[in-house]
Amino acid sequence: MFEIKAKPPQPSFFASIVGAVFKVDWTQIFLTFLPALIFFGDASAFEFGSHQPTKETNTHLLLNPGIPNGREGGENIETAIVIPDLPFTDSGNTSDNHFDYDAMCPFTSYAPDVVYSYLPLQFEVVSVDLCGSGYDTKTYILDDQLRLVACNDDFYNDDVCGQYVSKIEDAFLEEGQTYYFVIDGYGGDSGDYSLFIEVISNTPPEPCSIICSGFNEGEPSLDRDYIDSFNGGCNVPEFGNPLQNIGADQNGDLTLCGVAGWFDLSSGGYGRDTDWFTFIFGSTGIIEITADAEFETIIFELGPPDCQSFEVVQNLLVGDCSPGSLLISGTPGETAWLFVASSSFSPPQCNSQSQYNYIITFTGLESGTVAIEKTSFGGFKALFR
Repeated sequence: MFEIKAKPPQPSFFASIVGAVFKVDWTQIFLTFLPALIFFGDASAFEFGSHQPTKETNTHLLLNPGIPNGREGGENIETAIVIPDLPFTDSGNTSDNHFDYDAMCPFTSYAPDVVYSYLPLQFEVVSVDLCGSGYDTKTYILDDQLRLVACNDDFYNDDVCGQYVSKIEDAFLEEGQTYYFVIDGYGGDSGDYSLFIEVISNTPPEPCSIICSGFNEGEPSLDRDYIDSFNGGCNVPEFGNPLQNIGADQNGDLTLCGVAGWFDLSSGGYGRDTDWFTFIFGSTGIIEITADAEFETIIFELGPPDCQSFEVVQNLLVGDCSPGSLLISGTPGETAWLFVASSSFSPPQCNSQSQYNYIITFTGLESGTVAIEKTSFGGFKALFR
C-alpha cells in the first residue's frame, strides 16, 4: 500500500506569478531553468495537466554559481559524471549546485541537483539507492531523449538510512542507450548524499495485466492529438470541464474499469490522458477505494469541487500490478472529485501501446441504480450547490 507522506506545505511555485494554489497544466519534467526572480517554489504542487511544457532557459542571474567540489555528480547532462560499470558507489553534496531538472513523483521541486550518465551493454534491471544520505532526497532516471524512466521521492524513513531518503527499486535499462541518473531533493532541500547503483537482474519482468469485470469508463481511443472532451475535467474548459459521474449499486458498491495512457502529438512528444470523476458519499460518510493499474498511476482526491480553487486532499500511487487503498471521508450526500492519470507524461520504454487498463473498486457510495455518465462542471454545480 502506498503510504502518504505528510510534509509541511510550501508556497506555490507559480503563486507569485498567477496567484494559483496548484500548477494546472505545466511540467512533468523541467529540463529547464527558471529566471532568478521567480526562483522559489512548491514541492507540494501536483501536476494535473495533459501536456508536457516547453523548455525554458535560465541564465542563473543572482544565483550561487555552484562550483562543483569534485566529489559529486556533474552539474548537468552535458557534464554528467560517467558511470563506467555497475555496481557503482559515490558520495557528494548538492548544496553548491544549480536547480537544473525536475520530475514529478508525485511532488515537483526546485532543489539543486547533480547528474551521472550510464550506458548499459545489455538489458539491465537496476536499483538506485541513496541510503545514508543526510537530507530529504529525490532521485530519478532520464533516457537519452530526456524522458522519465523511473523516479522515487521517499523510500526510507528510519534512523539507519535516513528520513525521507530515496530508492528506486527496479528500473529497466535497454542495451546501448545512455541514461542519466539525477540526484535531487524535495522542495529546495540539498545536502550530503550517498549513492549506490547495482544490477538486480538481466531478465525483463513479465508484463502486468489487469482484468476487470465491472462498468467501463468508456474512454475513446487515444489517437494522435487526442482532445479529452470525454472526462478531461478542468483541463478542457472549452468542453465545459466534463467530469464523469460515478453511481453505485443498491449496496453502495461499484467496480470501475478505466483506461489511461498517452497519445502522440503532431508537434512532437506526448500528451497524457487525465480522467476526472465525481461521486457521492453514502450514509456512513466513508468511502474506501482499492485500485490497481498496468502502469504506475496516480489517484488524487480533490476538493472543493471547483476548477478555480480545488486542492489535493489525498493521493494514492498504484501499479504496475501493485494495488493500494484509500479511505475518503465526508458528509453523507456530499460530492467529491477523483483524478486518475499515469504518473508519467510519456509512456515507459517497455510499453508498446498507447493505452493501459486500471481498476478501481468503491464501497460506501450513495446507494442506487448504477449509472456512469458524463456531466459538465456547470451541471454538476447546479445539482449539488
